[in-house]
Amino acid sequence: MDDILIIYGTESGNAQMVAETLQGDFEARGHAVEIMEQWDAAQADWPSRQVVLICCATHGMGDLPSNIQPMFDELDETRPDLSNLRYGVVALGDQTYFDTFCKAGQVLDDLFDRLGATRVGERLEIDACTQPLPDEEAQKWAVEWVELL
Repeated sequence: MDDILIIYGTESGNAQMVAETLQGDFEARGHAVEIMEQWDAAQADWPSRQVVLICCATHGMGDLPSNIQPMFDELDETRPDLSNLRYGVVALGDQTYFDTFCKAGQVLDDLFDRLGATRVGERLEIDACTQPLPDEEAQKWAVEWVELL
């Protein structure tokens, strides 16, 4: 079983709800899971990590939530080698904002890719207009995602 770090970026709590739901699901399957809600470089400890799941909502004009922005800034500035990591992305957005739909999740996906991490499976993009309960859609996706690990 894998150790999974879940990092979430949220303003309204939806990405946190998804992260906490998936934490319970993964733990029930025997995985060790840790959640990071505020950026902490020591807790991230990238060299020792193998699997990271990013759950991130988009807010404003395609912006990253304030609790995950420091992580993005530090990684983008220091550009560590993350080739040891496998990762997944659950992006939350609202399709009525066509130009910025799930933009924060896309930006984080691109960052981890540029730093050498390997994405496992496809990025999940959840639309708040069609899925009022994002944790349910994420649970369906996560069943297949965790099997790919």
